Amino acid sequence: MRIGMLVDMYKPNMSGITNYVALNKQVLEGLGHQVFVFTFGDLDYDDDELRIIRSPGMPINVNDTGFNLSFSYARAARAKVRIMDVIHVHHPFLSGPLALRYAKARGIPVIYTNHTRFDLYAQHYLPSFVPKEVGLAILKTYLPNFCDHCDLVIAPSAGIARVMRDLGIQSEIKVIPNGIDLSPYLSPPPLSRAAAGLPEAAVVLMYVGRLSPEKNLGFLMQSFFGVAAAQPGVVLAFVGDGPELENLREQADRSGLAARVKFFGRVDYAQVPSHLKLADVFVTASETEVHPFSLIEALAAGVPALGIDSPGVGDTIVDGENGFLSSPDLAAFTAKLMRLVLDPALRRQMAAQALVSAQLYDIHGTAGQVLAEYVRLAHRPPARPSRWTGVRQQLRDLFP
Repeated sequence: MRIGMLVDMYKPNMSGITNYVALNKQVLEGLGHQVFVFTFGDLDYDDDELRIIRSPGMPINVNDTGFNLSFSYARAARAKVRIMDVIHVHHPFLSGPLALRYAKARGIPVIYTNHTRFDLYAQHYLPSFVPKEVGLAILKTYLPNFCDHCDLVIAPSAGIARVMRDLGIQSEIKVIPNGIDLSPYLSPPPLSRAAAGLPEAAVVLMYVGRLSPEKNLGFLMQSFFGVAAAQPGVVLAFVGDGPELENLREQADRSGLAARVKFFGRVDYAQVPSHLKLADVFVTASETEVHPFSLIEALAAGVPALGIDSPGVGDTIVDGENGFLSSPDLAAFTAKLMRLVLDPALRRQMAAQALVSAQLYDIHGTAGQVLAEYVRLAHRPPARPSRWTGVRQQLRDLFP
């Protein structure tokens, strides 16, 4: 099959969606399919994989997102997208309309996976002069309309399917988890704590991901300070980069505990498994996840996790088995974090369960589920080509 993956952002800008697309592309190509990635910007980037189709775009230099703005594909990209057997959209606002314009209008099936809590991200990324209620109203108008014109909508977790229903999406939603390649996390290249600058005997709490406002990292730091004040052998490590880095550094300096907070910065994705193996507990306070790759990767590395009970995180952590779920109350979160710090036997028990639960997210199984949908849609009787009306007005609403 010729499979088109449509994304607003791709390498060299790394994100959960970038990793998802790259990994699924690799697995599907290993099965003999041709996978094309259609994206914008970074025209001079030297791609290390075949069939990456780039069109010009204007960089959006807000919060270091890595996105490029464009409302059309280059001529060569338009010609290529029209010969796909199936189109899979991973960003709905720029790539989505183009999928409906160039592919759906010719009867090519369009699948959309909702990777993002747009209802919550809007609070952090809309211009300050746009009221939150306005952004949510636009979202509740746009997303249901877009999904109605797709042939299949995928939610990576049951919790996100419920969020999508709350946004007014009435289309059929199929739950297919995000997958990862488990093998690098089982026996990654060794990295010692000494080489990583971490105390050998410490209880290491680790967050892996983008350091951005919607990740609730200030809350996480406050919880750590509460534990660290009573337990001198605990350190907190951040693996990742983003606009909140300097704020977090300042917060650590003001606390007087800066020596016990380690900032690794951005590391190569291939090194993430080795860093996770340094951790005793994976910690996240984010409530904006869909199906967090970093959490799944931690479980695959045999690291128990602590998170806030919310869509995505609450679908992945089984409370009391592979980690703990907490309410968004700081005292409750800190109490569960303290319990994990004080009980090494409990951590070992949860680590074993983490390895078991990670098997649900083996990329070969999850990619196979998505491929089955591709095949089903590509071989069904041809439907009457659809023409999505109101594209320009929808975009005017989103980008006034």
